[in-house]
Amino acid sequence: MDFSAANTCLWSPMIQIGIIAGLILFANVLRRKVKFIKSTLMPTAVLAGFILLFLRSTNMIKINAVYLEVITYHAIALGFIALALRVPEKNGPAVGIHPSKNGALIVSTYLVQAIVGLMISLILAYTIMPNFFKASGILLPMAYGQGPGQSNNVGTTYEALGMTGGRSFGLSLAAAGYLCACIVGVVYLNILNRKGKLQRVYDKEMLSGSITVDTFQDENEMPIAESVDRLSVQAALVGLIYLLTYLFTYGITSLLEVVAPGLANMVGTLLWGFNFIVGSLIATLCRMLFKNLRKANVMTHQYQNNYLLNRISGLAFDFMIVAGIASIDISDLSGYWVPFLLMVIIGAVVTFSYLLYMCKKLYPGYVYEGFFSMFGMLTGTISSGVLLLREIDPDLKTPASNNLISGSSFGIAFGFPVLLLVSFAAQNDLTVLITIVLAAIYLVALLAFMLTKSRKKSAK
Repeated sequence: MDFSAANTCLWSPMIQIGIIAGLILFANVLRRKVKFIKSTLMPTAVLAGFILLFLRSTNMIKINAVYLEVITYHAIALGFIALALRVPEKNGPAVGIHPSKNGALIVSTYLVQAIVGLMISLILAYTIMPNFFKASGILLPMAYGQGPGQSNNVGTTYEALGMTGGRSFGLSLAAAGYLCACIVGVVYLNILNRKGKLQRVYDKEMLSGSITVDTFQDENEMPIAESVDRLSVQAALVGLIYLLTYLFTYGITSLLEVVAPGLANMVGTLLWGFNFIVGSLIATLCRMLFKNLRKANVMTHQYQNNYLLNRISGLAFDFMIVAGIASIDISDLSGYWVPFLLMVIIGAVVTFSYLLYMCKKLYPGYVYEGFFSMFGMLTGTISSGVLLLREIDPDLKTPASNNLISGSSFGIAFGFPVLLLVSFAAQNDLTVLITIVLAAIYLVALLAFMLTKSRKKSAK
């Protein structure tokens, strides 16, 4: 085997990982030392992604776009599997409203964004842009609500269905969502600060990483002095579950191709595109299995370590964000600037207004903490939600941080119909209209669920 630089298959992946790693470190230095960048609250990975996008677009750095897509696709699944494997904490942050209502709020925001996005794409398609892909508006909740991983997957799926540049369009919306979370969030924080409605925390360095600081070793956890490194065990668990995810998805899609070929195309695209959900469900089942085995004394140690699993998920998500943003092809947006700007601006205004109204209804004791955490997550990611929250609640004393965790878990169940609408909307013109109607009906149902229960609680 040739170990020299001539063997590009050997060295190219490692060189590109090294470039991403170096830019993450450089962005971290900028964020810590440059006051303007620090005040924007822009996550380090987002800043690194924009730097790499600029360097790649100007041909200052040659990096394989396909390899960036591969990192984005696999990293989101690995990150969610690591999160799903974590053992639930006995004493977490303060508990607020029922987790199901947090999940309903998250998914209802997706629906609001979907309705707005689809209406924009339909109006443009029937007026000034007759060749515009009518279902492209549903990329707005995938980008704002889900982030670059999901917008990458859906955009790629829509490209296969006829939307030229769909992947770059979705990733560009996700990148704009980060900017919206950071810029709009910080501006509104400062406005409220000047009015005396809240106080920003300037003199504390914000903690990085997960929402809670995990104990390094729980009770009955595998001892440090083992023949295998504890990090290796966590990585092995994540890797094994990802293998099971692949085998399960491959088995289901292969079976459908034989039994129901017509259904196989839609369901197969959905399963492969949202493989991180399948991986999360399998990881959750495995976590429950481990718990029952420990209760039956078949398994004597707890092999999951929350601290290390959080580090694995953090690593995966950081690389996913950098690769996702950097893989945007600016040239693909050449014909999409009008819908892009309309969705970015109108989507931000509607999301801001809807969440502010709903947070006043659902979180009367901590309106602004609840709003900034949800707004940051539903335009960027959970990390940007936590960054905004820590500006006014650095010690996470309010239930807002717990709402993000519990809401995300219930959001998977509530959000499954939304994922079905993603594939359904792209079938033809009629299905786009039906999708808007179905999304509106589902939105009304979620609003009734959230607000009716809230009024009953207030009456008591």
